[in-house]
Amino acid sequence: MAKLIRAVAWRRLERPFTRKSKFRKKAFVRAVPMSKIVKFDMGDLSRKFEYVFTLKAKSALQIRHNALESARKTSNKVLESKLGKTGYRLKVRVYPHHVLRNNPLAAGAGADRMSTGMQKSFGKSIGLAARVKKDQPLIDIFVDKNGLQYAKLALQRAGKKFPCSCAIEQRKL
Repeated sequence: MAKLIRAVAWRRLERPFTRKSKFRKKAFVRAVPMSKIVKFDMGDLSRKFEYVFTLKAKSALQIRHNALESARKTSNKVLESKLGKTGYRLKVRVYPHHVLRNNPLAAGAGADRMSTGMQKSFGKSIGLAARVKKDQPLIDIFVDKNGLQYAKLALQRAGKKFPCSCAIEQRKL
């Protein structure tokens, strides 16, 4: 499998230009890759909880789907091990819609015969990203009074997976 390009290449918000059309000639994006996020809601979905913790982005950027899935797994593991399967509810609030593209240019011997250069340089789709605005909520965790410290710990660990600094906000419902 190919190595991932660093998040620095994708985190700036620019004008999205990912044209999808039912007419093949007009559609620049040939195939949209599958999102790596498996679940958006975890834990006990039916119960009401006392407190909600929200992880918010401090800057506007793009967050790739593999970073979102990594943050979800990390925070869910902490909550499930400390509070059990019914002691919390975790909700991922953003969805990766934006298609990331890359135009790989070959370098080295024989590259002039392999590469087309900038001809038809829209690029191949390599992943998905969620376009996030400043102070937009990324993840919500609902807990009772006994799970306050674990919810905060889970969001601190999830925040380290994102290419930006994040703030944790606590509210009583």
